[in-house]
Amino acid sequence: MSDDKVLWKAEFNPKVKSYWLLSGTIVMLCTIVLIPLIPVWFVLGLLVTDRYLKSCSCELTERSLKVGKGILVRTEKTVPLDRITDLGLVQGPIMRMLDIEALSVETAGQSSQGSLVQLTGIRNGRDFRDAVLEQRDRVSIQESAPVQTPDAGIDASAGQTLVEIRDILRRMESRLDQSPIDA
Repeated sequence: MSDDKVLWKAEFNPKVKSYWLLSGTIVMLCTIVLIPLIPVWFVLGLLVTDRYLKSCSCELTERSLKVGKGILVRTEKTVPLDRITDLGLVQGPIMRMLDIEALSVETAGQSSQGSLVQLTGIRNGRDFRDAVLEQRDRVSIQESAPVQTPDAGIDASAGQTLVEIRDILRRMESRLDQSPIDA
């Protein structure tokens, strides 16, 4: 699968950094105890969110969706397209304000609740989702196509074997018809 042709390499919207910073700030405000750490969060958050965004990647290939992310611990997942059951788009109020979306990938046979992969901030998220679903449908149609029958040369040898078996069965029947039945 490493030689799969890349059909779409997703780009991430830089506004997602603002979303992450704002989300962290809201959590700190809600906990009240962490309010004094908000300035530290902004300084460290700017560095961390920038590095994290640079580490994010998502590629649609002919047969899979390849996702990578992480700063300290790098996580890479390859999701076969024929296993994808749903691609959901989530857009909360802050995301709508910043014009970003989160794309969640759900697969068949998934052992945990929620999505297998969640990607926040993909540019043209709806178009990317549609492209993934369209390619998934192409893959499933190709896999369900009927298998072509082998060449006539293979069929001829099988046919010859069947003719020989038929002739043997006829000889056996004729012998059984000729033999007297013991009473």
